[in-house]
Amino acid sequence: MSSIYHKMAKVKTVNITTLTDFLAEPNNLSTPIIFKGLVKDWPICKLSTKSDDDAVNYISQFYQGMAVGTGCCDAEFEGRLFYNDDFSGFNFKRKTTDLISFFDQLNAAKECSNPNGLYLGSTNIDKLLPEFRHHNNLAELSALSPLMSIWISNQTTIAAHHDVANNIACCVAGKRRFTLFPPEQVENLYIGPLEKTPAGQPISLVNFSAPDFKKHPKFEQAINHAHIAELETGDALFLPSTWWHQVESLTPFNILINYWWQTTPNHIGAPIDALYHALLNIKSLPSAQKKAWQAMFNHYIFNDDPNAFEHIPKETLGVLAPEEVNNARMIRTILLNKLNR
Repeated sequence: MSSIYHKMAKVKTVNITTLTDFLAEPNNLSTPIIFKGLVKDWPICKLSTKSDDDAVNYISQFYQGMAVGTGCCDAEFEGRLFYNDDFSGFNFKRKTTDLISFFDQLNAAKECSNPNGLYLGSTNIDKLLPEFRHHNNLAELSALSPLMSIWISNQTTIAAHHDVANNIACCVAGKRRFTLFPPEQVENLYIGPLEKTPAGQPISLVNFSAPDFKKHPKFEQAINHAHIAELETGDALFLPSTWWHQVESLTPFNILINYWWQTTPNHIGAPIDALYHALLNIKSLPSAQKKAWQAMFNHYIFNDDPNAFEHIPKETLGVLAPEEVNNARMIRTILLNKLNR
């Protein structure tokens, strides 16, 4: 383990058997927490603790032949799926295959002293493994209509990134390590390109296993705010929305199942869209104008005072009215008209 991990705070661990009380308190959704043994009684967890083959055979009975996207990086990269040297591409090759063949690759890799990194990323479990959820599920989340996904790999590392949705990640085979940073540490994590990314989200360019503090000096500040969570089979981690997280698979056979859910209405768009729009319209303004628009955003966007616009007659609030589906449609229409000039 890199020496930096010893400097990080450990994520709080609790022993619970149900998420009902946790979900009932909104303040709980702002801090990461480990639920020790939350899913240890799932059939997949019981079988994976016996042997990898038992886990593979159990999963295979639900598989209906859907093609899956996988990644493979050469052994020299030690499982770190990342960019290539000149950032013209990536250090891994993507391949579409079937799940059984991927399991065979993982099994063969166990015989190598220095195996290639093999990775199957976020895959909709209801499509890949119909009926699996009926036997392995966090029923308390059902009302939230979460997306349930599966991740399978040998010893690989996914660079720090963030997701807009809340996340409960369940380690159901092997061991995983999450390295977490609160959202405000973005400046200290040296985030790479927004649009050219290994898996859809921009990632930290810092190699946590061997950080180069001359190249990334601010990362030392990020370490002071980092949290580390190590999961064994049966453990689960709640990961709040927009927290940066690196994920390491620590054993030759790993399976993670996670739940993503949003607490906002479906008509609300993706925040990243607003960031792109600001890059187009604000980023290149003179400094004084940017400061003026920063004040405007603080007033109109980041102001949580419910009475901030009470001086405006209610019937004339227009796009400033409380969030409604019709209001969202109005804003989209305005933006489309402006962008299509």
